[in-house]
Amino acid sequence: MTFLRFASLATAVAFLATPALAQTKAPDPKAAGGDKSELYQQLNLFGDVLERIRRDYVEPVEEKQLIENAINGMLSALDPHSSYMNPKSYKDMQVQTKGEFGGLGIEVTMDNGVIKVVSPIDDTPASKAGILPGDLIFALDGEPVQGLTLQEAVEKMRGKVGTPIKVSIRRGTKDPFDVSLTRETIKVKPVKFRLEGGDIGYIRVTSFTEQTTPGVLDAVEKLKKEAGNKLKGYIIDLRNNPGGLLDQAIAMSDAFLDKGEIVSVKARKNDDVQRWNAKPGDVANGLPIVVLMNGGSASASEIVAGALQDHRRAIVLGTRSFGKGSVQTIMQVTGGGAIRLTTALYFTPSGRSIQKEGIKPDIEVEPAKIENIQQRSSFREENLRRSITNPNEKPAAPAKPEAGKPGDKTDDKAAGQTAPQAAPQAAPAGDPDEPPKEQAADYQLLRAADLIRGISLYTGKAN
Repeated sequence: MTFLRFASLATAVAFLATPALAQTKAPDPKAAGGDKSELYQQLNLFGDVLERIRRDYVEPVEEKQLIENAINGMLSALDPHSSYMNPKSYKDMQVQTKGEFGGLGIEVTMDNGVIKVVSPIDDTPASKAGILPGDLIFALDGEPVQGLTLQEAVEKMRGKVGTPIKVSIRRGTKDPFDVSLTRETIKVKPVKFRLEGGDIGYIRVTSFTEQTTPGVLDAVEKLKKEAGNKLKGYIIDLRNNPGGLLDQAIAMSDAFLDKGEIVSVKARKNDDVQRWNAKPGDVANGLPIVVLMNGGSASASEIVAGALQDHRRAIVLGTRSFGKGSVQTIMQVTGGGAIRLTTALYFTPSGRSIQKEGIKPDIEVEPAKIENIQQRSSFREENLRRSITNPNEKPAAPAKPEAGKPGDKTDDKAAGQTAPQAAPQAAPAGDPDEPPKEQAADYQLLRAADLIRGISLYTGKAN
């Protein structure tokens, strides 16, 4: 079985089979730039080294382990995403496509011999402990990760549910520190949603599993019912989304596009190109969309953002994405294992390759802390003595005395002032005009909501 995948990060999931890239052929020595005699000489060299290690190394070694290490070294030397998976790792990878697996809930890649965090998964031990995208893991339980392959390091982070592990982290210029985590069964809920301020649909997509597109479609329908005709647009939050299934990225993009190309994949040969196009129908009915991204947004999430951005269907807001534009094909090999091999690059509808470049936001907004500035009390025009009455102001009706209190009278008013009002009450929970606490603490989300309301206001007046 062969899988086409985009998120080749160690704990991300495999992509759907793609027939055009699934075919494997015998290598063509001429196409590889060499001849058979040189290839055979190199194979003889490999056999000679293997035999010398097996016979003369200071300690006995397992031949199977030697071969697996040699294969993994050959693949990992190509690029950061190609690797070998033994039968156990291959089985674990297949389980991950179902959206449930064991571990710490952390997406990682290899960077100069250490493990680099691409993104923690929401509501997992890693995210709860405050691990951030860009953190470098240099030791696990006190043992350095230097010299380990990416797959070996990932296997060390996995383990029996409930067992502890100490992760040593470097973060920027800060001193290294340790984080103690407890392994859990990771059940990824890829889609979360809520109504922001009563008029904006907020959809958070944490990864692309088999449940992602159905979850997004369900979220859109429920938000429509909850908001009714007050709905002004949607925010699709792809921040710290490390990717996942290609077919889910295509299907989610298609849900918001009426026509046009979604993504194309170009392999080694110029004529070996695949394209996926959108079918008619926009579940958002043309309402404005803002996509939130950051440096933890990789692979499949970059496909969605790139497609919606190129078709001018959404405004991308945030910071530049991770920049993984390569395609990995999972090929099962002898013995029940598989190799993850980079076989192509993918391109956005306008022909952009985002490999090492990422998706650049239309509006760049760095994360920021929001603080209310307390203003000193000041007078307004309405507070000034003898201020002119607004000509559009309706005169206040005289207050009627309460029943049982015929002697009560209303207070005298200064000329031009309206009747005194009761002190303003705190906005009740769920007040459509009061932004939720989550929004108030998230500057990028706040900017996205303001943008949608501004677009809605402008188009409403224009119409």
